[in-house]
Amino acid sequence: MGFFRTARQGKIDDAELGTGLWRRAHDRFIRGLDRYHQVLEGVEDEVLYAELVDIANELSELAVRVRMVCVEAQRRSPSDGLDIPGDLAGVHRSLSTAGNSLATTAEAAAMLRLAVGPVPTGAVSVRRRAESVLEHISDAERRLAEASAGD
Repeated sequence: MGFFRTARQGKIDDAELGTGLWRRAHDRFIRGLDRYHQVLEGVEDEVLYAELVDIANELSELAVRVRMVCVEAQRRSPSDGLDIPGDLAGVHRSLSTAGNSLATTAEAAAMLRLAVGPVPTGAVSVRRRAESVLEHISDAERRLAEASAGD
């Protein structure tokens, strides 16, 4: 059953996101989310785990927003390659930076997981990086709205 569901989702993704730039931005964000969730599996401190799960839930909610931006960008400027359309370059840059920030968020969570002894500040560093992800996605949404207002 999982194979068919994956194949069907791949066709839906191809139709909505294309196979180029916007699909890559979306998939990179999803891979970053998966990486973050994998880090959670090894956290033994219950208090830290609870903090990191709260952050994970917030990041997971952002995946819907990233998909909406990528679907709309693909609709406006279809991409089957890696050429960045000039009118949506800022949208792509913000999505790309959000993906980078999500990767550093997962990295910060991994560093906390590996810490020896209690972590005095909890997940403050992870929270700060997660807020950066949110800022970049909000910026992508704003830039997309501005680009449509200019049409």
